[in-house]
Amino acid sequence: MRKHVDFLVIGSGIAGLSFALKAAKKGKVCIITKNSAEETATKYAQGGIAAVTYTPDTYEKHIQDTLIAGDDLNDEKIVRLTITEAPERVKELVEWGVEFDKTESGKYDLAREGGHSEFRVLHYKDQTGLEIERTLLRQAHENTNIEILENHFTVDILTQHHLGMEVNRSTPDLTCYGAYVLDKVNNRIDTILAKTTLMATGGAGNVYATTTNPPVATGDGIAMVHRAKGVVEKMEFIQFHPTALYYPAEKPAFLITEALRGFGAILKDRKGNEFMQKYDKRLSLAPRDIVARAIDNELKISGEDHVYLDCRHINKEDLLSHFPGVYAKCLSIGIDISKEMIPVVPSAHYLCGGIKVNENSQSTIRNLYAVGECSSTGLHGANRLASNSLLEALVFSHRAFIDASNKFNTISFSDDIPDWDAEGTVMTEEMVLITQTIKELQAIMSNYVGIVRSNLRLQRAADRLAILRRETEDLYKRSVIIEKLCEVRNLITVAGLIIRMAQERKESRGLHFSIDYPKSSEKVEVYFNQESEL
Repeated sequence: MRKHVDFLVIGSGIAGLSFALKAAKKGKVCIITKNSAEETATKYAQGGIAAVTYTPDTYEKHIQDTLIAGDDLNDEKIVRLTITEAPERVKELVEWGVEFDKTESGKYDLAREGGHSEFRVLHYKDQTGLEIERTLLRQAHENTNIEILENHFTVDILTQHHLGMEVNRSTPDLTCYGAYVLDKVNNRIDTILAKTTLMATGGAGNVYATTTNPPVATGDGIAMVHRAKGVVEKMEFIQFHPTALYYPAEKPAFLITEALRGFGAILKDRKGNEFMQKYDKRLSLAPRDIVARAIDNELKISGEDHVYLDCRHINKEDLLSHFPGVYAKCLSIGIDISKEMIPVVPSAHYLCGGIKVNENSQSTIRNLYAVGECSSTGLHGANRLASNSLLEALVFSHRAFIDASNKFNTISFSDDIPDWDAEGTVMTEEMVLITQTIKELQAIMSNYVGIVRSNLRLQRAADRLAILRRETEDLYKRSVIIEKLCEVRNLITVAGLIIRMAQERKESRGLHFSIDYPKSSEKVEVYFNQESEL
């Protein structure tokens, strides 16, 4: 099938949906989503959206908190515009129907999370993402200018390469014309031509063995843009959420929201002793990179599989009121969090790098925008401040819409793009080749490119990944396209970018911590240096 749309949106989370709802005022929108439309990382976001709402909070406080968390690798201009535009974007969410929790006085019930100097996180209990996803999807389904194609997998974006031209990262006017999309139900690859394409494919947590990300988070958008010769950056900065529920039988890992620590929960070791005082004066509310490394170090010292989060001192009614999802989940596996500590462990959670974009979400490929976790705006720097991600998605999807609208009448379709050619390919009959490759890849990344790294570990990862890449590319070239094969190919591409960029960064910075480049001025790093020499 071949079709034309004004706006092609790849991904159905907060970034893609908020853009689509605005773009629908301008023209026809087609949203591509590889599973059901609600199965996105947005759905699983518990904490909320950080935004300055009331005094004594100020824009400057939020800006400084973001810069400190990002280890000053942020783009300060981007940080300032994001924080100052936040209230207007939150207001739009409320107008669409999102209901944030309020106090009895009618003011927003703001939470505080790690790295925040004030209470500024708007939330809906501990299910903020689910509330946002449901609301935006309802609006999208009711909009006659929006078509949602579920169970469709985007294989590649279309550029001059598909017109027979040689392209590279310095090709002038490299342009996106749409995408090849696999219709999983009818087992065919469609050609969808678009004036504007928005990449909103989320993160790549499944490159690791343990992640809080849903199974759909396989780095597809980043890999596609990299193959198309777009610029990708800062992939070495992988945020591990410090407190995922330790329950190995289940994937993805259930996230224990940071807001619980903001509400007073305390990290403790197996003996019930607090340990964060050894690492940071902010204790359990230190930024995520510091807390994750601290837990990682405690586990290496003790040999245990997890630490604990203690909220037994918090009133049970408050736990049930503010954290019903966490309470119910833990109870389902036999843990009453009002009486027992919660076993937790760091888990791959968020990608701070991605497709390089400017302040209007424009990538280095013309007519291609990237928004949300798959993008690199400059907001997060070397580490994301809690609850800044949903905010980033809203601010930059709006900016993408404004920029795309201004260019809309100057863009025409490229009907010379050929349809997909599957000649000479056969259906693979050995799925074990794909499933085993995924297991090997995740083991490589978890063991060698995790929370704490070294030059030796990174080189081993690179050497082993090269073998997986060669085998997978050979399989891809001779096989009929299926989703799992594309996903493993994308995961390998993303893993290669993470490793290469980690090797190129000759320092420990934010989420990238290497024992070969210690920052001994920080107390937390002294502990890591001692451990690494054992």
